[in-house]
Amino acid sequence: MSKTINVILTGGVGSRLWPLSRKSRPKQYLEIFEEKSLFQMTVERNNILTDEVMVVGNVDNCHLSKEVLNKLDLSYIDIIESTPRNTAAAIAFACFAANPDDVLIVTPSDHVIEGDSSYKTAIESAVSKAQEGAIVTFGIVPAKPETGYGYIEYKNDDVISFREKPNESTAKEFISKGNFLWNSGMFCFKAGVMLGELKDFTPEVYEKSKIAWENNEQGKLDLALSMDIPSISIDYAVMERSKKIKVIPTKFNWSDLGSFDSVYDYLVSKGHSTDENGNMVIGTDNFTAFLGLQNTIFVTTPSANLILHKEHAQKVKDVYVKLESEDSDLLN
Repeated sequence: MSKTINVILTGGVGSRLWPLSRKSRPKQYLEIFEEKSLFQMTVERNNILTDEVMVVGNVDNCHLSKEVLNKLDLSYIDIIESTPRNTAAAIAFACFAANPDDVLIVTPSDHVIEGDSSYKTAIESAVSKAQEGAIVTFGIVPAKPETGYGYIEYKNDDVISFREKPNESTAKEFISKGNFLWNSGMFCFKAGVMLGELKDFTPEVYEKSKIAWENNEQGKLDLALSMDIPSISIDYAVMERSKKIKVIPTKFNWSDLGSFDSVYDYLVSKGHSTDENGNMVIGTDNFTAFLGLQNTIFVTTPSANLILHKEHAQKVKDVYVKLESEDSDLLN
Protein backbone atom coordinates (compact mmCIF):
# COMPACT_ATOMS: atom_id res chain seq x y z
CA MET A 1 0.00 0.00 0.00
CA SER A 2 1.36 3.42 -0.93
CA LYS A 3 2.20 6.00 1.71
CA THR A 4 2.35 9.76 1.92
CA ILE A 5 5.80 10.86 3.06
CA ASN A 6 7.00 14.27 4.18
CA VAL A 7 10.51 14.72 2.79
CA ILE A 8 12.27 17.49 4.71
CA LEU A 9 15.29 19.07 3.04
CA THR A 10 17.67 20.47 5.65
CA GLY A 11 20.55 21.71 3.52
CA GLY A 12 21.57 25.36 3.46
CA VAL A 13 23.37 27.55 5.95
CA GLY A 14 21.11 30.61 5.99
CA SER A 15 23.87 32.96 4.87
CA ARG A 16 21.54 35.99 4.84
CA LEU A 17 20.84 35.44 8.55
CA TRP A 18 24.47 35.57 9.68
CA PRO A 19 25.57 35.99 12.49
CA LEU A 20 22.55 34.19 13.98
CA SER A 21 22.81 31.39 11.44
CA ARG A 22 26.14 29.55 11.46
CA LYS A 23 27.48 26.41 9.83
CA SER A 24 27.36 24.66 13.21
CA ARG A 25 23.69 25.63 13.73
CA PRO A 26 21.94 26.91 10.59
CA LYS A 27 18.78 28.98 10.82
CA GLN A 28 16.43 25.99 10.62
CA TYR A 29 17.71 24.80 14.01
CA LEU A 30 17.63 28.14 15.86
CA GLU A 31 15.01 28.12 18.61
CA ILE A 32 14.07 31.77 18.24
CA PHE A 33 10.66 31.30 16.62
CA GLU A 34 8.05 30.81 19.35
CA GLU A 35 10.74 28.90 21.30
CA LYS A 36 10.86 26.24 18.61
CA SER A 37 13.15 25.76 15.64
CA LEU A 38 11.82 26.09 12.11
CA PHE A 39 12.79 22.45 11.60
CA GLN A 40 10.64 21.35 14.54
CA MET A 41 7.74 23.46 13.30
CA THR A 42 8.06 21.80 9.87
CA VAL A 43 8.03 18.30 11.37
CA GLU A 44 5.00 19.03 13.57
CA ARG A 45 3.06 20.77 10.80
CA ASN A 46 3.40 17.87 8.35
CA ASN A 47 3.39 14.92 10.72
CA ILE A 48 -0.38 15.11 11.18
CA LEU A 49 -0.91 15.09 7.40
CA THR A 50 1.46 12.30 6.35
CA ASP A 51 2.28 8.69 7.17
CA GLU A 52 6.04 9.00 7.50
CA VAL A 53 8.92 11.46 7.85
CA MET A 54 12.06 11.38 5.75
CA VAL A 55 14.94 13.80 6.39
CA VAL A 56 17.56 14.54 3.74
CA GLY A 57 20.41 16.23 5.56
CA ASN A 58 24.18 16.23 5.61
CA VAL A 59 27.00 15.11 7.85
CA ASP A 60 27.19 18.56 9.45
CA ASN A 61 23.56 18.84 10.55
CA CYS A 62 22.10 15.32 10.77
CA HIS A 63 22.74 15.23 14.54
CA LEU A 64 20.69 18.41 14.95
CA SER A 65 17.73 16.84 13.15
CA LYS A 66 18.10 13.73 15.30
CA GLU A 67 17.94 15.81 18.49
CA VAL A 68 14.59 17.29 17.47
CA LEU A 69 13.05 14.03 16.26
CA ASN A 70 14.16 12.20 19.39
CA LYS A 71 12.60 14.96 21.49
CA LEU A 72 9.34 14.50 19.57
CA ASP A 73 9.69 10.70 19.86
CA LEU A 74 9.28 10.25 16.10
CA SER A 75 10.87 7.57 13.96
CA TYR A 76 12.07 8.68 10.54
CA ILE A 77 14.03 7.71 7.45
CA ASP A 78 17.44 9.36 7.66
CA ILE A 79 19.35 10.17 4.46
CA ILE A 80 22.76 11.70 5.12
CA GLU A 81 24.56 13.41 2.26
CA SER A 82 28.33 13.36 2.56
CA THR A 83 28.52 16.55 0.48
CA PRO A 84 25.86 18.95 -0.84
CA ARG A 85 24.83 18.17 -4.44
CA ASN A 86 21.81 20.51 -4.69
CA THR A 87 18.11 19.69 -4.65
CA ALA A 88 17.88 17.41 -7.72
CA ALA A 89 20.16 14.85 -6.08
CA ALA A 90 18.54 15.28 -2.65
CA ILE A 91 15.09 14.64 -4.13
CA ALA A 92 16.41 11.71 -6.17
CA PHE A 93 17.71 10.05 -2.99
CA ALA A 94 14.31 10.49 -1.35
CA CYS A 95 12.59 8.92 -4.35
CA PHE A 96 14.95 5.94 -4.37
CA ALA A 97 14.32 5.43 -0.65
CA ALA A 98 10.55 5.31 -1.22
CA ASN A 99 8.28 3.00 -3.19
CA PRO A 100 7.37 4.19 -6.71
CA ASP A 101 3.70 4.79 -5.80
CA ASP A 102 4.46 6.65 -2.57
CA VAL A 103 3.47 10.32 -2.67
CA LEU A 104 6.27 12.59 -1.47
CA ILE A 105 5.57 16.04 -0.08
CA VAL A 106 8.91 17.83 -0.27
CA THR A 107 9.30 20.77 2.09
CA PRO A 108 12.29 22.90 3.06
CA SER A 109 13.01 22.89 6.78
CA ASP A 110 13.21 26.65 7.27
CA HIS A 111 9.78 28.06 6.38
CA VAL A 112 7.10 29.58 8.57
CA ILE A 113 3.57 28.64 7.53
CA GLU A 114 0.43 29.84 9.29
CA GLY A 115 -3.15 28.86 8.52
CA ASP A 116 -3.66 25.20 9.37
CA SER A 117 -6.91 24.67 7.47
CA SER A 118 -5.66 26.42 4.31
CA TYR A 119 -2.41 24.46 4.46
CA LYS A 120 -4.28 21.17 4.92
CA THR A 121 -6.52 21.97 1.95
CA ALA A 122 -3.50 22.77 -0.26
CA ILE A 123 -1.71 19.56 0.74
CA GLU A 124 -4.82 17.42 0.11
CA SER A 125 -5.29 19.01 -3.32
CA ALA A 126 -1.62 18.43 -4.18
CA VAL A 127 -1.75 14.78 -3.09
CA SER A 128 -4.83 14.24 -5.25
CA LYS A 129 -3.11 15.72 -8.32
CA ALA A 130 0.07 13.75 -7.58
CA GLN A 131 -1.87 10.49 -7.43
CA GLU A 132 -3.04 11.26 -10.98
CA GLY A 133 0.58 11.59 -12.14
CA ALA A 134 1.21 15.33 -11.81
CA ILE A 135 4.26 16.98 -10.29
CA VAL A 136 2.82 19.74 -8.13
CA THR A 137 4.48 22.93 -6.98
CA PHE A 138 3.01 25.27 -4.39
CA GLY A 139 2.81 28.95 -5.35
CA ILE A 140 2.34 31.65 -2.75
CA VAL A 141 -0.03 34.51 -3.55
CA PRO A 142 2.39 37.47 -3.24
CA ALA A 143 1.84 40.07 -0.54
CA LYS A 144 4.31 42.56 -2.05
CA PRO A 145 6.82 42.91 -4.92
CA GLU A 146 9.48 40.79 -3.21
CA THR A 147 12.92 40.61 -4.86
CA GLY A 148 14.22 37.74 -2.71
CA TYR A 149 11.96 35.03 -4.19
CA GLY A 150 11.62 33.35 -7.55
CA TYR A 151 8.21 33.62 -9.26
CA ILE A 152 5.81 31.30 -11.06
CA GLU A 153 3.73 32.62 -13.97
CA TYR A 154 0.53 30.61 -14.18
CA LYS A 155 -2.98 30.19 -15.61
CA ASN A 156 -5.51 28.08 -13.71
CA ASP A 157 -3.30 25.25 -12.42
CA ASP A 158 -0.88 25.28 -15.36
CA VAL A 159 2.61 26.75 -15.10
CA ILE A 160 3.46 29.14 -17.93
CA SER A 161 7.00 29.89 -16.78
CA PHE A 162 9.37 30.00 -13.83
CA ARG A 163 11.18 33.29 -13.26
CA GLU A 164 14.41 34.00 -11.40
CA LYS A 165 14.54 36.46 -8.49
CA PRO A 166 13.62 39.80 -10.13
CA ASN A 167 14.80 43.35 -9.56
CA GLU A 168 12.32 45.72 -7.92
CA SER A 169 10.78 47.09 -11.12
CA THR A 170 10.27 43.60 -12.55
CA ALA A 171 8.76 42.39 -9.28
CA LYS A 172 6.28 45.29 -9.39
CA GLU A 173 5.42 44.35 -12.97
CA PHE A 174 4.77 40.75 -11.93
CA ILE A 175 2.44 41.87 -9.14
CA SER A 176 0.53 44.23 -11.42
CA LYS A 177 -0.17 41.43 -13.92
CA GLY A 178 -1.90 39.39 -11.23
CA ASN A 179 -0.89 35.93 -12.51
CA PHE A 180 2.43 35.52 -10.72
CA LEU A 181 3.09 33.58 -7.51
CA TRP A 182 6.11 33.33 -5.25
CA ASN A 183 7.95 30.05 -5.75
CA SER A 184 7.79 28.30 -2.37
CA GLY A 185 10.23 25.47 -3.11
CA MET A 186 7.60 22.94 -1.98
CA PHE A 187 6.62 20.03 -4.22
CA CYS A 188 4.37 16.98 -4.29
CA PHE A 189 4.64 13.94 -6.59
CA LYS A 190 4.81 10.18 -6.81
CA ALA A 191 8.36 8.96 -6.33
CA GLY A 192 8.25 6.93 -9.54
CA VAL A 193 6.95 9.84 -11.58
CA MET A 194 9.75 12.15 -10.44
CA LEU A 195 12.39 9.49 -11.08
CA GLY A 196 11.00 9.01 -14.59
CA GLU A 197 11.31 12.73 -15.32
CA LEU A 198 14.82 12.87 -13.85
CA LYS A 199 15.83 9.93 -16.01
CA ASP A 200 14.43 11.62 -19.14
CA PHE A 201 15.72 15.15 -18.58
CA THR A 202 18.88 14.72 -16.49
CA PRO A 203 19.96 11.09 -16.94
CA GLU A 204 23.37 11.70 -15.39
CA VAL A 205 21.80 12.98 -12.16
CA TYR A 206 19.48 9.96 -12.17
CA GLU A 207 22.18 7.36 -12.83
CA LYS A 208 24.84 8.78 -10.50
CA SER A 209 22.30 9.32 -7.70
CA LYS A 210 21.06 5.77 -8.14
CA ILE A 211 24.58 4.39 -7.81
CA ALA A 212 25.25 6.49 -4.72
CA TRP A 213 21.98 5.41 -3.12
CA GLU A 214 22.52 1.71 -3.87
CA ASN A 215 25.84 1.96 -2.04
CA ASN A 216 24.58 3.82 1.03
CA GLU A 217 25.38 2.52 4.48
CA GLN A 218 22.41 2.97 6.83
CA GLY A 219 21.34 6.03 4.87
CA LYS A 220 24.81 7.61 4.70
CA LEU A 221 26.06 8.27 1.18
CA ASP A 222 29.60 7.69 -0.01
CA LEU A 223 31.62 10.87 -0.63
CA ALA A 224 33.40 9.78 -3.81
CA LEU A 225 30.21 8.49 -5.42
CA SER A 226 28.34 11.63 -4.40
CA MET A 227 30.97 13.88 -5.96
CA ASP A 228 30.20 12.25 -9.33
CA ILE A 229 26.62 13.60 -9.23
CA PRO A 230 26.08 16.88 -11.12
CA SER A 231 25.08 19.69 -8.75
CA ILE A 232 21.82 21.07 -10.14
CA SER A 233 18.56 22.27 -8.64
CA ILE A 234 15.31 20.40 -9.15
CA ASP A 235 13.96 23.56 -10.79
CA TYR A 236 16.49 23.35 -13.62
CA ALA A 237 16.56 19.55 -13.72
CA VAL A 238 12.82 18.91 -13.95
CA MET A 239 10.40 21.70 -13.02
CA GLU A 240 11.26 24.01 -15.93
CA ARG A 241 11.23 21.17 -18.46
CA SER A 242 8.52 18.66 -17.55
CA LYS A 243 5.04 18.71 -19.09
CA LYS A 244 3.58 17.22 -15.90
CA ILE A 245 3.88 20.34 -13.73
CA LYS A 246 0.83 21.75 -11.98
CA VAL A 247 0.69 24.63 -9.52
CA ILE A 248 -1.56 25.23 -6.54
CA PRO A 249 -2.00 28.91 -5.59
CA THR A 250 -2.02 28.82 -1.81
CA LYS A 251 -3.93 30.90 0.70
CA PHE A 252 -1.90 30.23 3.84
CA ASN A 253 0.57 32.75 5.25
CA TRP A 254 4.11 31.83 4.26
CA SER A 255 7.64 33.13 4.68
CA ASP A 256 10.98 31.48 4.13
CA LEU A 257 12.48 33.84 6.75
CA GLY A 258 15.46 34.01 4.43
CA SER A 259 16.57 37.50 5.36
CA PHE A 260 16.39 39.87 8.30
CA ASP A 261 13.58 41.96 6.81
CA SER A 262 11.30 38.89 6.79
CA VAL A 263 12.50 37.90 10.28
CA TYR A 264 11.77 41.48 11.42
CA ASP A 265 8.21 41.34 10.05
CA TYR A 266 7.61 37.93 11.60
CA LEU A 267 8.92 38.93 15.02
CA VAL A 268 6.83 42.11 14.99
CA SER A 269 3.75 40.00 14.25
CA LYS A 270 4.58 37.94 17.35
CA GLY A 271 4.97 40.96 19.62
CA HIS A 272 8.74 41.48 19.53
CA SER A 273 9.42 45.05 20.59
CA THR A 274 10.69 47.91 18.44
CA ASP A 275 11.27 51.52 19.43
CA GLU A 276 9.19 54.45 18.16
CA ASN A 277 11.28 54.60 14.98
CA GLY A 278 10.93 50.94 14.12
CA ASN A 279 14.39 49.89 15.33
CA MET A 280 14.77 46.33 16.62
CA VAL A 281 17.28 44.42 18.76
CA ILE A 282 17.75 40.66 18.27
CA GLY A 283 19.88 38.59 20.62
CA THR A 284 19.95 40.54 23.86
CA ASP A 285 17.65 42.09 26.46
CA ASN A 286 20.23 44.76 27.31
CA PHE A 287 19.07 48.34 26.93
CA THR A 288 19.98 49.56 23.45
CA ALA A 289 19.41 53.10 22.18
CA PHE A 290 19.20 54.07 18.50
CA LEU A 291 19.87 57.75 17.71
CA GLY A 292 18.96 59.23 14.35
CA LEU A 293 18.09 55.81 12.93
CA GLN A 294 14.91 54.26 11.57
CA ASN A 295 14.03 50.63 10.74
CA THR A 296 17.49 49.51 11.85
CA ILE A 297 18.14 45.99 13.10
CA PHE A 298 20.88 45.30 15.66
CA VAL A 299 21.79 41.61 15.81
CA THR A 300 24.14 40.51 18.58
CA THR A 301 25.84 37.19 19.29
CA PRO A 302 28.77 36.30 21.59
CA SER A 303 31.30 36.45 18.74
CA ALA A 304 29.87 38.88 16.18
CA ASN A 305 27.39 41.73 15.79
CA LEU A 306 25.52 42.99 12.75
CA ILE A 307 23.86 46.38 12.29
CA LEU A 308 21.76 46.86 9.17
CA HIS A 309 18.96 48.91 7.75
CA LYS A 310 15.91 46.75 7.08
CA GLU A 311 15.95 47.67 3.38
CA HIS A 312 19.48 46.29 2.98
CA ALA A 313 18.72 42.83 4.38
CA GLN A 314 19.56 41.06 1.11
CA LYS A 315 23.14 42.38 1.32
CA VAL A 316 23.99 40.38 4.43
CA LYS A 317 25.01 37.53 2.14
CA ASP A 318 27.82 39.77 0.84
CA VAL A 319 29.28 39.87 4.35
CA TYR A 320 28.99 36.10 4.58
CA VAL A 321 30.72 35.60 1.22
CA LYS A 322 33.56 37.93 2.26
CA LEU A 323 34.08 36.05 5.53
CA GLU A 324 33.95 32.77 3.63
CA SER A 325 36.67 33.96 1.25
CA GLU A 326 38.79 34.71 4.32
CA ASP A 327 38.06 31.26 5.79
CA SER A 328 36.80 33.02 8.90
CA ASP A 329 35.94 31.12 12.06
CA LEU A 330 33.02 33.55 12.46
CA LEU A 331 30.99 31.37 10.08
CA ASN A 332 31.25 28.29 12.30
